[in-house]
Amino acid sequence: MKKTTLIAAALLALAATACHSDGFTISGTLEGAAGKTLWLEELAPEGPLFIDSIPVDSKGRFSYRYNPPYRSLYNLHTTDNNYIVTLPDNGEHIKVAGRWENLSLTYTVTGSPESQLLWQLQQYTNDGSRILNALIDTTEHYQRLLAQGAVGPDLVDAKKAVTDSIYHDAFVEQQEYICRFIEENRGSLATLIALYKPFNTRPLIDPRDPMSIDYYDLVLEGLQEAEPDNPHTLRFKNTTEHLRSSLARQQENR
Repeated sequence: MKKTTLIAAALLALAATACHSDGFTISGTLEGAAGKTLWLEELAPEGPLFIDSIPVDSKGRFSYRYNPPYRSLYNLHTTDNNYIVTLPDNGEHIKVAGRWENLSLTYTVTGSPESQLLWQLQQYTNDGSRILNALIDTTEHYQRLLAQGAVGPDLVDAKKAVTDSIYHDAFVEQQEYICRFIEENRGSLATLIALYKPFNTRPLIDPRDPMSIDYYDLVLEGLQEAEPDNPHTLRFKNTTEHLRSSLARQQENR
């Protein structure tokens, strides 16, 4: 009887562990979010897929549990253009903090190593955006002065040469960071997010550049080793093959 009881207890404990490891939970507290609604969206291989809306209580707190059919990337939105990307694993409890009105610029995340990896990527992107915004502000300032007759075109041209140089250096720095990120995090779905990162509207790894295929191959090889049956891997394999064919046609037509 004692042995049977011990076996039953062990089975119950195993079952409890299995249930706990299924799915993930995302929760947190957001400033300025009282009474509002978040929504969760999967970055599915075929495109964004709405999962559910998440109510925020009067203290800015929210919590949501989801059991996905496969490992994937998830956006947590406050608005269409204000969101964060997470990469949860089974059994993880992701905790998010930040401000509602500019979540992507202010958030922190714990409880999920690969979601934290994406946070690091976002932080570096935010630094680049701040540089870019400062350059745009400077350019617009001198264009206004020119329109008012307060400065001459030579000064505007000189300022533009400076801002163009700063833009170039910032772009190269962001590009080098993205390349290192892909190389150092081989096999992570986070490399898909890095691969498609732009600087302003300009892709950091341009699929029209023949040199870009090396990084597409690097991402694909890592995913095929780590998650060969994941739908993201299978879809990205088709993307890479299509890109390779397109680049080959470009070379033939030159």
